[in-house]
Amino acid sequence: MTTKVYIETTIVSYLAARPSRDLIVAAHQQLTSEWWLKRRSNFDLFTSEFVFRETSAGDEIVARKRLDFLTEIPVLSINESALSLANSLIQRGIVPQVYAEDASHIAMATVHGMDYLLTWNCKHIANAQIQRSIGIVSRDAGYEPPVICTPEELMGV
Repeated sequence: MTTKVYIETTIVSYLAARPSRDLIVAAHQQLTSEWWLKRRSNFDLFTSEFVFRETSAGDEIVARKRLDFLTEIPVLSINESALSLANSLIQRGIVPQVYAEDASHIAMATVHGMDYLLTWNCKHIANAQIQRSIGIVSRDAGYEPPVICTPEELMGV
């Protein structure tokens, strides 16, 4: 059985972006590219319609570059269970309503049984202070949440 990874929007955004002059962002871009080139083949990758929606926004040329990274990645279906879990994450104050898409990514990865959710969104997704709460809400709904991490954390040994 292969390991399943949900690819969140920030991953393809970093892959498609021009190199940043910000040292932290540039390092994240480099780590993301390295993971994509060296590690992604070790996993079954999945994404969702939420990622396609976010990735398609903005400048048409840049959006096309982002979408190109998703061309061969299966798209998970949005279902009532995922919408309900996302709503619970928002209603319990774990993810702010204004960032509902972030709750949707967590819910999609959880409901579809992903092993990992890969993201650089460390404010509302890969945030150590909310991980326990995500786990509680997910398990209350009957799901085991994925490990939420950055490409740096999924580089292997």
